[in-house]
Amino acid sequence: MKSFQTIKYWIFDLDNTLYSGKTKVFEQVDKKMSKYISEKLNVSIDEAKKIQKNYFYEYNTTLNGMIKNHKIDANEFLEFVHDIDINFLKKDIKLYKEIEKLDGKKIIFTNGSKKHAINVTTKIGINQLFDDIFDIVDCDFIPKPSIEPYKKLIEKHKIDPKLSVFVEDIARNLKPAYEMGMKTIWIENDEPWAKKFSDSDFVNYKTNDLSEFLRKINLEKIA
Repeated sequence: MKSFQTIKYWIFDLDNTLYSGKTKVFEQVDKKMSKYISEKLNVSIDEAKKIQKNYFYEYNTTLNGMIKNHKIDANEFLEFVHDIDINFLKKDIKLYKEIEKLDGKKIIFTNGSKKHAINVTTKIGINQLFDDIFDIVDCDFIPKPSIEPYKKLIEKHKIDPKLSVFVEDIARNLKPAYEMGMKTIWIENDEPWAKKFSDSDFVNYKTNDLSEFLRKINLEKIA
């Protein structure tokens, strides 16, 4: 963990990363996407799900596919799909303590919306710890793992990739970060689309417990 002592930029994905995928928060978002597509394109939910998944695989986000093929209002889409119930989420005191101890800038880098990120991080009690939320709007609706949003993020915050770490649950999204010089951490999970490429060279570290992983980094700092 000593290799983390020079890190000045801590970049975190949001969904299924700063909270556990077992909470099924994103499952709600997923269902809202199907509903949106069904209503917008006047197709059945089953057909909407197929379109949704096809767009996700082809365009990296369902939203990107909807923008390119149906010229939808992206902000309307984001508002609709993130209107979910997260009242069951609990404060994550352990995660708060460990993120708070990290030296340097802390940034959320998400394919979702800023509002959704604020809602979730507020609920789990870590919203005050971040210097910025770099969302899909900041990315001009071009999602990870396209290289453009990574470049935009680096430019906005004058980030030195060699002094940075990126934490993600979707392994393929770590590749551009690694190629730019960042250290990468994959949040282990069993979603086929998220764990694909997880054994690649561009995944430096793996953990199924972000708080514990950060705790070890912080312990090294004072050792």
